Amino acid sequence: MLLPGASLLALAGVLSALREVNDLQQEARYAPELLSQDGRSVDCSGLMLPTTALAQALPLAGPAEPGQANWHALFVLSAEGEGTDLALQHWLRSDAAAALALAGVDGGAAVLAEAGLLRGERATVNGDLVEALQEDYPDVIWTGNVWEINAKANRLSCAGGGASLDLMIAWLGGLHGERLAQDLTLRLGLERARGPGERQRRSVAEQRGGSPKLAEALSLMEANLSEPLPTEEVARLVGVSRRQLERLFKQHLDALPSRYYLALRLNRARRLLQQSSQSILQIGLSCGFSSGPHFSNAYKTHFDKTPRDERSQRAAALRRPAPGDPA
Repeated sequence: MLLPGASLLALAGVLSALREVNDLQQEARYAPELLSQDGRSVDCSGLMLPTTALAQALPLAGPAEPGQANWHALFVLSAEGEGTDLALQHWLRSDAAAALALAGVDGGAAVLAEAGLLRGERATVNGDLVEALQEDYPDVIWTGNVWEINAKANRLSCAGGGASLDLMIAWLGGLHGERLAQDLTLRLGLERARGPGERQRRSVAEQRGGSPKLAEALSLMEANLSEPLPTEEVARLVGVSRRQLERLFKQHLDALPSRYYLALRLNRARRLLQQSSQSILQIGLSCGFSSGPHFSNAYKTHFDKTPRDERSQRAAALRRPAPGDPA
């Protein structure tokens, strides 16, 4: 199921794994079909892909007609996640969909959560969406892992990009055996597949080759966004002087600790404004700003727009009709 903005790289991971696994075993043959809500071409990373309308593909579950194969799984690929059509949410909740394995890729798990299909389950999405979804769907156990598969293997999810390969290797390995998973990893050109519990991304300090003290300071900042620590306190907890901490930040991140800390808080606020339903004041307070005006002024200085402007742009984008829809 391709929703607008779906990642071509993530889709390629799913399709490549299915193609290769058909060559590696004979017990099950996988034949993927690209679906959309209306059967129109869907923009996948700038490439328009032809699809079959969901209504024409039904029923996806239940006994197959003579000469037809059973559907086994539905993968939902989405960039943004929430704000999907109510008809799609209703269909996902229907008995027809319930018998399938349902997988959310990139932002696809947010679509499943919006339809109420992930309650009590562990799930993951592209890392930038995690914080907002934790607020909007607290009944889902959101992780920052590369992929998640539940015990029944009927709810799957993964981050974007190449994470779809890791998810497919784990899922297909569970269906056909560990040996196949190893062979599939090699066929897909991977040195290894990322396993359960592996995180999506490394810390900023690790990515930039920073020192352990810098990594410690960044971890402290990221863990204390709602109640920011003074620079002196961060330095004390890390075990360096303020001047040493400032030198580390300047050397590796080209910024003062206080400015970098502020940017972390404002970037988190921006994600929440774009992806959550919290009020502007709630978001400001949760990101360590003492009042609405304090938050608004800092946001305007950093992004050249106010939090209200940011929220208004998001609302306008959600109201904008899709191409071909009546205005």
